[in-house]
Amino acid sequence: MKKISQTDVLVVGAGPVGLFAVFACGQLGLRSHLVDALDAPGGQCTALYPMKPIYDVPAFPEVSGKELVDRLLAQMKPYQPPMDFLVRVQQLDRLDGRWHATLTDGSKLDAGAVIIAAGAGAFGPNRPPLHDIEKFEPDFVRYSVVDPAEFAHRHVVVAGGGDSAVDWAVELSSIAAHVHVVHRRDKFRASPAMVARMKSLAADGQISLHVPGQLAGLKGDRELTHVVVRNDQQVEHELKASHLLAFYGLKSDLSDISSMGINVADGGIPVSPTSMATNLEAVFAIGDVARYDNKLKLILTGFSEASIAAHQAFAHVHPGKALSHEHSTSKGAPQGF
Repeated sequence: MKKISQTDVLVVGAGPVGLFAVFACGQLGLRSHLVDALDAPGGQCTALYPMKPIYDVPAFPEVSGKELVDRLLAQMKPYQPPMDFLVRVQQLDRLDGRWHATLTDGSKLDAGAVIIAAGAGAFGPNRPPLHDIEKFEPDFVRYSVVDPAEFAHRHVVVAGGGDSAVDWAVELSSIAAHVHVVHRRDKFRASPAMVARMKSLAADGQISLHVPGQLAGLKGDRELTHVVVRNDQQVEHELKASHLLAFYGLKSDLSDISSMGINVADGGIPVSPTSMATNLEAVFAIGDVARYDNKLKLILTGFSEASIAAHQAFAHVHPGKALSHEHSTSKGAPQGF
């Protein structure tokens, strides 16, 4: 039987808003535990458009999704929250004034409050239907990139035709031994400028394009050695590869959230905009998943909601204890716990 981990706040979702919620809780002296269905932090920002510029984050005339996530991770680093990836909350039970969460890997968490920052739902990767793919996850088959340096001097297969696939193929081509791109058709659904860069790199021999092509299998014993690709003539060939990066988008699902007893409507969770409270005691929702009148789906809105939820969570973690607002300039640099 797995040990039950205790924390002040369980944060569900490791996108930008969830990461800032960890920081906001830390500023109030609350410990957080972060869980996400994806294999790395960043949510949609890193999974779907890591290199695309974002223009509406305050103080950043332009910032990429990856850079924004990197800065948020650095900001919350002093609080060193435990982070569990490739897991979802399977069950949520109220016991003795606290929430007991059971994760899909069998782990159990005991928390004083829960903050749901699950974007448009419990995002998870669309996995290619390959035999024994679980054997190679998450070390050799990935659905996002956290540290590009991991792929230096490696043979990498990138599968997909959207922004994330094209962005990372271009980015990794400068450090990888070689990059193969596999897509089912010759037309890509990515930024025309990035597609042009990728095709230019392919003309120079730094990237190999396998289009039209589809993934057909994985080979290797303890480690991935080759990715099998099938062309439009149904001919299969093997590509030398230490890693497969599969970018087939994300699937959104609110059924897990609904099954916990949390009200769901219009593809989100109705909350009070002044507290971010859901229908369940000490459970809050922030970011794109939160619904209220005149809601603006902006990252900066989510940051504000994270601060509100953190302050509300404090009252449940420390009932009866007064919390006085203090500006960060007065508190000084975050020192952690």
